[in-house]
Amino acid sequence: MIANNAAVGWTFIAYIGVMLAIGWIAYQRTQDLSDYILGGRRLGPWSSALSAGASDMSGWLLLGLPGAAYAAGLSAGWIAIGLLIGTWLNWLFMAPRLRVYSFKANNALTLPEFLEQRFRDSTNMLRVVSALFILLFFLFYTSSGLVAGGKLFETVFGLDYRIAVLVGTLAVVSYTMFGGFLAVSWTDLLQGLMMAAALAIVPLWAMGELGGAGATFNSISELNPHLLTWFSDNTGQALSFMGIVSAMAWGLGYFGQPHILARFAAISSHKQIPAARRIAVSWTALTLFCAILIGLVGTVYISDGLGDGETVFMVMVNALFHPVIAGILLAAILAAVMSTADSQLLVSSSALTEDFYKSIFRKDASQQELVRIGRVAVIGIALAAMLLALNENSTVLDLVSYAWAGFGATFGPVLLLSLFWKRSTALGAIAGIVVGGVTVVVWANMSGGIFELYEIVPGFILAGIAMIVMSLISPEPSAEIQQEFDEVQQEARS
Repeated sequence: MIANNAAVGWTFIAYIGVMLAIGWIAYQRTQDLSDYILGGRRLGPWSSALSAGASDMSGWLLLGLPGAAYAAGLSAGWIAIGLLIGTWLNWLFMAPRLRVYSFKANNALTLPEFLEQRFRDSTNMLRVVSALFILLFFLFYTSSGLVAGGKLFETVFGLDYRIAVLVGTLAVVSYTMFGGFLAVSWTDLLQGLMMAAALAIVPLWAMGELGGAGATFNSISELNPHLLTWFSDNTGQALSFMGIVSAMAWGLGYFGQPHILARFAAISSHKQIPAARRIAVSWTALTLFCAILIGLVGTVYISDGLGDGETVFMVMVNALFHPVIAGILLAAILAAVMSTADSQLLVSSSALTEDFYKSIFRKDASQQELVRIGRVAVIGIALAAMLLALNENSTVLDLVSYAWAGFGATFGPVLLLSLFWKRSTALGAIAGIVVGGVTVVVWANMSGGIFELYEIVPGFILAGIAMIVMSLISPEPSAEIQQEFDEVQQEARS
């Protein structure tokens, strides 16, 4: 246990109270399913950018990435480079077209609905297959956030890990269930700012106590010079080409993350996307750099080592600051956990409500009924994710890595081709989704040789090939679909 000071506990309680208050305000403004799933498409550039960033990075930014840098040194930075490039490309290419196209495609509210409307698929097959893979991978992704929350409460308060996971789950479910997308986006804005501030303050303060940046890095070099090299691990063994590619390939995942892509669809106008892109890329660069820096500085500041490297941020905060300040900074971890878990729960809930319940069982369901079903779905999905998170041996980085690859390979190539290739078809999209998702599942369970390559790489490539091949052998899209495609390209460029 790091600390049991009452000040830390009251800080956490106050923070959760603020989040619940925001959820209640958003609840008052949630009138229909469009409000609940996309906030009525009213997000501004700051809300959209920081909400996307906060929901993207999750608890792994304050636990998994600093832990990787603490263990491996600067070589862990290849992941950060890939993510930064992926963020920029995603906002540059995907955001404007998805914002325009999702509205033109019969105001599609979810990713499966967008694909169905984009290709005029009347069989429901594309929508159902998409929703199934969303639910599969989000169980693991949401579980990673609950694991991070469990580690936080266990380390800070000495709670039993299982009880800690339960507490975190209840907090996230409460405001997500009531407020929907508006609550998620508004809280993510605050949480994104908290995450950036905490990540910047901790390493700067620690370096100040160690005598400045120069003295700190000299100490790291004396401790282990291999920690400050890009191309070798902490033992001095050179990184393989496959290892560097695997790390940078994290950037491919951005093109298929439903909870991030939802922010593109929800921004009030595609003309606000350039401003949002600058905010998002700046925030991402700052937080990734600081997360790596925390891991590096922690190797010197925590001289006796750690049993779990993913707790380096928490241990440093407790050692550096008064309990009141420590409570505020540690709440940033809770912010990171909640900001991602809430988004994942909402997207999963949307898939169950819009893509299963309404699409298959209740086509004439009222807006109020759909919102009600969506809130019940949040509880059910959270319970399933919590059961996965109860495994105390789970690591945040491993769970995120698997889910990230799953979404990136399953939906990334399909969305890119659907937005940029007029000849793509529904049959091609189904093939791409299935091949990408299955490849990730199979590849992740193999080991040795080529299977050491991060599963997103083969999944992304094979999914793209499958979609292209099946699109070319299926009938050409109708004139109506092609005309809509041309209109989207023109409007997105304006």
